[in-house]
Formats: sequence, C-alpha cells, structure tokens
Amino acid sequence: MNIKAGLWQQQTLKLTMTQELSQAIALLQYSAQELTAFLENKALENPLIQIESGSVQPMNPLVDRHRRSHQKSEKDWIEQIGAKHVSVEEQLISQLNLKMLTADQLKVIRHLIHNLDENGYFTGDFNHIAASLNIPEEMVEDGLAVIQTLEPAGIGARNLQECLLIQMEYEKPENELAIKILSDYFIPFAERKWKQIAKELQVTLKDIQGVFDEIQLLDPKPGALLMPESSAYIIPDVIIEQTNTGLTVRMVDDPIPKVVFNDRYYRKFKDQDQQVNRFLQEKLQDYQWILKSIEQRKDTLIKVVSKIVEKQTAFFQKGPHFLEPMTMKEIAADLEIHESTVSRAVREKYAQTPIGTFPLKSFFSSTIQTVSDDENTSSTQVKNSIKKLIDQENKEKPLSDQDIVEQLKTLEGIVVSRRTIAKYRDQLRIPSSSKRKRFI
Repeated sequence: MNIKAGLWQQQTLKLTMTQELSQAIALLQYSAQELTAFLENKALENPLIQIESGSVQPMNPLVDRHRRSHQKSEKDWIEQIGAKHVSVEEQLISQLNLKMLTADQLKVIRHLIHNLDENGYFTGDFNHIAASLNIPEEMVEDGLAVIQTLEPAGIGARNLQECLLIQMEYEKPENELAIKILSDYFIPFAERKWKQIAKELQVTLKDIQGVFDEIQLLDPKPGALLMPESSAYIIPDVIIEQTNTGLTVRMVDDPIPKVVFNDRYYRKFKDQDQQVNRFLQEKLQDYQWILKSIEQRKDTLIKVVSKIVEKQTAFFQKGPHFLEPMTMKEIAADLEIHESTVSRAVREKYAQTPIGTFPLKSFFSSTIQTVSDDENTSSTQVKNSIKKLIDQENKEKPLSDQDIVEQLKTLEGIVVSRRTIAKYRDQLRIPSSSKRKRFI
C-alpha cells in the first residue's frame, strides 16, 4: 500500500447554504406578522432600506432609531381608551365587606389571592405563608375560607375535588347525593366505578348518572372567568374568491409593509472613501436580496395555494365535508419543488374562502383506503364519519372502536384499523365507549 503526502485537485459539486439562501428560506415560512417584524429590524440595520405601511410615513433609520419605542407606545391610542382591565385581586376584594375585616385579615387575604393560579386554584403553603407573615396558621386557613365564599364559585379551591364540591354546595345544596359522592367517592366516581358506589349508597345507576350530568355543568376552572379576554384577529394571507370564471387566488399585501430604497442616503455617501463605498455595496446587495426573497415568497405562496384550489375545488364550492385526500408531497411533485418548501409556504398562513377562513395546513390530510380500488378518502372525512356515528349511537350501548371499524367498512366502504379509530377519536376528544355509556 503506497501512502504519500501530496497536493491534488479534485472537482466536486455540492450545495452550499449561503446567507442569502438561508434568508430566502426564512422569509418563505414567516407569517405576515413575523415578516413585518423582520423588515422593521432590517430597516434599523440597513440605512438603504425604508419601509412604508399604508398611510404610515417612510421609516428613516437614522432619525427614527431612537423614536421607535416612543412611537410604539403611542400607536393605536384610540383603541386603548376604555381598555382598562380590572385585576383578579380587585375583582375579589370588591366582593368583601371591608368593614367586617381587620387590617391583618385583609392583608392575609390579599397575600392568598396572589397564590391563586390562572384557573383560580390555591397553590400556596399554609405553613410558609404563616411564617412569612408571622401569624398563626389558623388565620391563613380562615382567610382562604373567606376567599372560597366569593364568586365565581370554586375560587380558592386547593384541588379539583374541592372546587367541584364548593360549586355544588353553593349552587345545588339540596343535591345531597352529589355532595356525598364528591366528598367521599370522588376517585371511584371519576374512574366510573358506579356499580360499587350505587351498592354502598343504596341508589340506582340512574341516580349516579344524574349526578354525573349535574357535575358536567360545573366549571373546573373558575379562575378563568376573572381573566381579561383579549380579542384574537386573523388576517388572511391569501383570498380565494368565486367568480364567473371560477375560483381565483390573490395575495393580501396590506399587512406587509412596502420596502423602499433610500436613494437620498445612497447618493449622499456613495462618493466617499473606499470603506464607505464597500459598506454601501453590501447594504445595496442586502436590499436587493430582500426584494427578491419577498417576491419569491409571494410567487411560491400563490403557486401552492393555486394548486390547493385546483385539487380542492369541491371543498370551496360545497363545504368542508368534500375535502379530498391531499398531501404536501403531491403538491410538491406537481409544482416540481421540495416537500419542505410546501411545508414552509403554508406555515402559520391563512386563506379567506367563500365558506370561511382556514389555516392552509388544514387542506392537507392523509389518504385512507376504501373498498373501491379507484377511490380514496381523507382522514378528515373519516373523522367526520366517526363523529357522526358516535353522535347517532345508542348511548346505553355505545359503539366500541371495533364496531366503528365494521360500520365504516359496511356503510361507507372505508377501511381503517381499530388503532386508527382510537387515534382519531382521541384527536376529536371523544372518550372511549365505556366512558360514553349512559344508564338512562
């Protein structure tokens, strides 16, 4: 074996992930909000970039760099009028008769309120709180008892059992059976060991079922009622419209600011020394790459959505039940692009359609085999069929997963395994047949 040290030339082909390519990939997967934030940051880094958004004046990084935080605080000031939120502590304290409480008692109650989680449960420790406030532990327990008398019922409970029990005693004090079950049989009741409970309490399964129905009406997270709700808005990235010539696709460009070249700055400094000129050339190239990446993002998104519309025409014209099986791999093959490109293009993006606004990802579903060799169905359609069968089942004898398998094959020609039914049922948040069983 001849081993020698030396220099050789070798020609190879390989794909290098340049900064520009990485940037183009990132822009493709950005949502409108993420892309706006990216462009704003770029405008701060690159003096050749200005951004415009509707009636907003161009952003000059040299002038506005230090004003950005101040402008942000003033933005949409009209919408903030009347948007004052009342804290959880204020909502609870307002229910107390302060004249009946001493200063120390009020101090303890305020401290306990700060130990409530977002669901309204008390998560503190009596010993620790008593030691930190230098008061008897009984005083802490009394303070929590006061909180548990406030609304919403169940606030200040230490666990789910106590939360439901407080609500039942407050709302249905005459329902002694429900209170007894929640107090002494909570775990067996939750595990649906109803026959055992019925035998020990000498009641019928119908009575137990009635208690279950009553408890279902209670709120396991009472603290959520005290939390301020913020409105969530979805701005679609594309609009799919029904016209006389068929379905059309157009981009929604309004949320994305327009990138403008700062020609004044460029002309002012372009004849400076070599170092300044090199800096300007780098920033000019960065500006050009951003424009190209934004245009490529728009072009790719339009192509992907247009192909989705082509394959899901029945969905847009007739409704969600007509969703055809379609994978990202199929779209990628038709457009001759990589599957990951399709995945990035539809990430965190929404389409406004004639039947509502949907995430682009919702149009993709796996293919399920049917009895007919020339037909397939989508996983979404299978889930809809499962839900329909369970809605129509005899609740005294609910369908098992195997029963659903057989009925799907017999009634709709859909071939799925019992394990698939269990998985889809879990995704639909439908309990098993044993937990769906009713005794009335």
